[in-house]
Amino acid sequence: MGEEGYQSDTVLQIETNLDDLSPEVLGHAVGLLLEAGALDVWLTPIQMKKQRPGTMLSLLCAPEEKSKFSELIFVHTSAFGLRITEVSRLKLRRDFVQVDTEYGKVSVKRGFRGETLLQTAPEYESCRAAAQLHGCPVQKVYDAARQAASRSKP
Repeated sequence: MGEEGYQSDTVLQIETNLDDLSPEVLGHAVGLLLEAGALDVWLTPIQMKKQRPGTMLSLLCAPEEKSKFSELIFVHTSAFGLRITEVSRLKLRRDFVQVDTEYGKVSVKRGFRGETLLQTAPEYESCRAAAQLHGCPVQKVYDAARQAASRSKP
């Protein structure tokens, strides 16, 4: 357990700036990185040299996966170099519970500091499936799941 009841770990943040890659190829690369098990992947619009708009591709991964993700980025993007930084994280301990809603059971992620419940987040795919089954907006299921989670015991 980390500081004051939080969990902690160390991960790598791998980044590269791209200004010559089509959005379709970049989107495909993001999908591949996520499928390969990246902890997170995100794109940030940036301004590059010669006033060119570009995109910074960033990902988080376990330190032992540096080679795998570096290779995937080099093979599936136009990157010529990567910046790799070790970062420390504080995190909430997480679990998943099924809550009963008027739309059926929905999966909810809960986040704890020690034993104190701090966050609840309905899982999108679970909400989407229930909404599709009941022919209602996803937001209605999401709201019902958050309300049910607030009543559930930690």
